[in-house]
Amino acid sequence: MQDNATEVTAAGIARLAGVGRAAVSNWRRRHADFPKPVGGTETSPAFALTEVEAWLRKQGKLAEVPLRERVWQQLAGHPEGPLTALVHTGCVLLLIHERPTVWLDVSAGSDERLAAMLPGALEQVLAPRFGAAAGLANPGVKAVASDPAVNTSTGQRSVNAPTAVHTPSAAHDDPGAPPAHSTPTPTGHSASAGPAASALRTPSGPQLLPSAPLLRGAAELAAEVGARQAYEFLLGRHLDANPRQYTLTPAELARLMADLAGPARSVLDPACGTGALLRAVDARPGQELYAQDGAPHLAALTALRLALHSRAAVRGAAGDTLRADAYPELRADAVLCHPPFNERNWGHDELAYDPRWEYGFPARTESELAWVQHALARLADGGTAVLLMPPAAASRRSGRRIRADLLRRGALRAVVALPVGAAPPYNIPLHVWVLRRPDRTPAAPEVLLVDTGRFAGEGRGGPDWEAVREAVLDAWRGFARGGRLEERPGLARSVPVIELLDDDVDLAPARHLPPPAVADGAEQLTAVRDRLGATLRLTADLTPPPADPAPPARWPLTTVGELARGGALVLRTGGNGGHARVPVLTDHDVLAATAPSGTLPESEEEAVLTEPGDVVVPVLGGGSVTRVIDDVTAGAALGRSLVLLRPDRTALDPWFLAGFLRGTANNRQASSYASTATRLDVRRLQLPRLPLDEQRRYGARFRALDEFERALRLASRLGEQLVRGMYDGLTDGTVAPD
Repeated sequence: MQDNATEVTAAGIARLAGVGRAAVSNWRRRHADFPKPVGGTETSPAFALTEVEAWLRKQGKLAEVPLRERVWQQLAGHPEGPLTALVHTGCVLLLIHERPTVWLDVSAGSDERLAAMLPGALEQVLAPRFGAAAGLANPGVKAVASDPAVNTSTGQRSVNAPTAVHTPSAAHDDPGAPPAHSTPTPTGHSASAGPAASALRTPSGPQLLPSAPLLRGAAELAAEVGARQAYEFLLGRHLDANPRQYTLTPAELARLMADLAGPARSVLDPACGTGALLRAVDARPGQELYAQDGAPHLAALTALRLALHSRAAVRGAAGDTLRADAYPELRADAVLCHPPFNERNWGHDELAYDPRWEYGFPARTESELAWVQHALARLADGGTAVLLMPPAAASRRSGRRIRADLLRRGALRAVVALPVGAAPPYNIPLHVWVLRRPDRTPAAPEVLLVDTGRFAGEGRGGPDWEAVREAVLDAWRGFARGGRLEERPGLARSVPVIELLDDDVDLAPARHLPPPAVADGAEQLTAVRDRLGATLRLTADLTPPPADPAPPARWPLTTVGELARGGALVLRTGGNGGHARVPVLTDHDVLAATAPSGTLPESEEEAVLTEPGDVVVPVLGGGSVTRVIDDVTAGAALGRSLVLLRPDRTALDPWFLAGFLRGTANNRQASSYASTATRLDVRRLQLPRLPLDEQRRYGARFRALDEFERALRLASRLGEQLVRGMYDGLTDGTVAPD
């Protein structure tokens, strides 16, 4: 059953029809019978999904709305907002996952019958999975009626909010949130907080009735792909559609942090966001997962996500962790946490005499050290806590006394400096702290310091996670076995605590690690110099011959859009991770002519995999750049902000296509301009209609230019590497001036 109230934007219509937004604008102008807006704003109107679907089908532009798209549009256009819709959908998908026959019974009949019977059915699943607190809400009374908390990011009242306004923790597990260092979380702060509330309450019948069409669609999707995959798709789509509201904890980093914590039967994340850290924990029999977040909807979404992900007992709570700890009696085997950074209103004035401050009362500017001590307080003796920290927490003078006590008592076991680009804010090399609740004080304690900065990737490609993971875990496991680690120059060493207990108590690893071995450094510089010489000779050989003047050509032109409609090429857009982990070609890789270096979250939507002869075009940034995929790059997934053109080799030469698409005038006429960015409409790019033999003549010349350009780029990078290495060697004494 289709929901007549569901609205869809122009971008949603474009996805439904598989066209660009410009095509939707053209339809609105050219067709008098195009559906009229029913909501939104003048600049971003919204249309009734049923009317749009009927119009597209009438025009022959759509045979059937894809099920995934229909369900997503129902969720995005839900009258109570997408977060409420996600909670309702997650509850039903958990019911389908655990008791499918119960769902079949309650879903038979009208929407009114479904809404009336569903709360009782959900109670049978939610209470056992989340505890008695996830009981049935007062039927007929909206949960928001007695709750003043409003989610300002959506403008909707929270359907499952606690009975007091709580300061939220970082919503940090998925792309794009504003950095916690500078921006308050959406629901704001309160001067004080009441007790934490259960993350999830069973919605009542009146609350569920507007969601009935969405829930039926989600059930169809679950039958097609599975309940867990359906929920991951809808949640991931919401997070992608609201990139500024959530801060990312990359899956690779979450996995590394979980591995550092080790196997654990009980695990707590006190600032859970959407659950990335707890989802990375290896499952064990009888496992218990505890989550808390100050944003009520995020706490609920995490609880549902974890319940669908594993058979572990899940306990979720909504409330300000520092002011209203939901688990004061918990002693967990492990704590994983990506706390909000640089918070000033974390409860400094209210919590001066809190028993959690075993290592000293944190200054107002040291909220991260409050989270560190909260994590230690919730650990069993010998338990491990792993926290993502800003690098300033390792060296700020206001925190030196607490850092010193953590070291003296053997609580702080390791500080790992991550490469730049590991997590937002991407321009800062964040740290990972590994702590243990001491069951005894070591006789001669040492602390492990690791610096993985050498594994940073180029630009926005992200670090070499495999290398980071191998280096960190190898060092940590070696250190954990005996409490010491043999020195690994430039990478890791265990430092006696007494060496760090000076006036600064500075724990930044780079300040305590010796440089790489002298012999290795000199040999590496020699190798770089030899490679640079060979590259310069190759560049000279590849330099194009003098250009012969010729009169301007007057070719008949066509566009990429026309070629796609005629079947001469296939046009695909990137951005989905698919099921398998494969290298991802990013827009930066294309611009810098480097190997695939990116990652994408796993997705139920199939990734677009490159093939030899494909032409890839970045759509952001205003640069006239293309890349022809070769055998080395083939098989990589297509990243975001990239368009792939797959030419029919019997009609189009790939190098001819790539070369003409790079013309400056061509890019200028196909570009649109926003206030801060330039976007390329690839369909509007032009190229001449030429016979295939003539295309190949031009293609050969374009290919030679590409080889010359690659050689120039390589020479530039090698030259910079040699100059930087020589400066470093001369200044640290590893290279003689003669």
